[in-house]
Amino acid sequence: MNTKKFIRFIFLFAIVALIVGFSACERVSQIIEPATPQMTETRDEISIGVVLPFTGRFSYTSGSPLLQSFELALSEINAAHPHGVELKLIIEDDQSTIEGAVAAFNKLIHQDRVSVILGPVNSDQTKEVFPIAQENEVVAISPTSAARGLSAIGDFVFRVALTTDILIPRGIEVTQTKLGYQRVATLYDETDLFSTDSDAAVREVLKARGIEVVATEAFQGGDTDFSEQLTRIQALAPDVIFVSSQPPEKPGILIQGHALGISAPFIVRTLTGADVQAAGAAAEGAMTFIGWGAAVDTPQNQAFVENYTTQFGMAPSNFAARAYAAFHILAEAIKRADATDSTAIRDALTSIRDFDTILGNFSFDANGDAVYDPKVLVVKDGELRLFQ
Repeated sequence: MNTKKFIRFIFLFAIVALIVGFSACERVSQIIEPATPQMTETRDEISIGVVLPFTGRFSYTSGSPLLQSFELALSEINAAHPHGVELKLIIEDDQSTIEGAVAAFNKLIHQDRVSVILGPVNSDQTKEVFPIAQENEVVAISPTSAARGLSAIGDFVFRVALTTDILIPRGIEVTQTKLGYQRVATLYDETDLFSTDSDAAVREVLKARGIEVVATEAFQGGDTDFSEQLTRIQALAPDVIFVSSQPPEKPGILIQGHALGISAPFIVRTLTGADVQAAGAAAEGAMTFIGWGAAVDTPQNQAFVENYTTQFGMAPSNFAARAYAAFHILAEAIKRADATDSTAIRDALTSIRDFDTILGNFSFDANGDAVYDPKVLVVKDGELRLFQ
């Protein structure tokens, strides 16, 4: 065979080999990537970090009730989206401390690699952990923290509780118009951010409305004896007494005020059914400014109250309600995002406007804080009812 014929043979052989190769590759690609995609039973999965106090000072009032609400919402959401994203929880105990919340956030972000964290519950913790979430571009949603300004640090952090600057002006407007109070005393926990922010906001609004603050008394979280502060307040005969406190101290304040014979009504930030039950007769007539109440008679809210009570053998608290709403708001964002990465979920959260929840029509403002109608409740016959 001469050289030209040999080269022609090699050339033809190469062409045949290429044709066969391309044909084989096409068959392989059809096996790996079918031309017509088929729906399978496999779901995408997203892990949601949860940071709650299961031990420590806030464990009874905030830990388990919020987790129960998350679990109830989780079961509803996963059942409603059989071919959507499967959600699961990775749960961490913050031990009711700032340090515990920081450790829990760092673990969830750096070890578990979550895109979203639900928590923490109080404002002191939120102030420290929101910057961690923002720096790592992980979405964080606190269901319950309410001190002013905490969400403004960045675009990955959100809150579902109505903040102090929303609740207090509206609450004072409603109650002062009805009761006509002109002389007021305040009592607050000086070691707690939520309480100090709340007390400051109360006094700011009262001053703007020309209402006199005759006394401001302080205590420290964990105290059990409030008799000295209450006795000084009683001597000044205020028309009402504003209390800004975390849950553990609220019943004791009401009980000791009742024992001293204080007749002025108490207005207590975020008073819950559990607080009322613990205080007994001493809670009668107390009022609260709040974002949710079991007395709100909408079909969705009443279904939540019934389902929660049936499943867990107790009525839901305001904290539990906000946790339940927070999870459904997150699920709506994941649905809108059609993705599981934190940036897409963040963008979807910012787009939520007038979303129907047990809290009412819900939106996020430009800072990631909640917008919906506040409520004023009063204890009547041992139950929290809408203030009329």
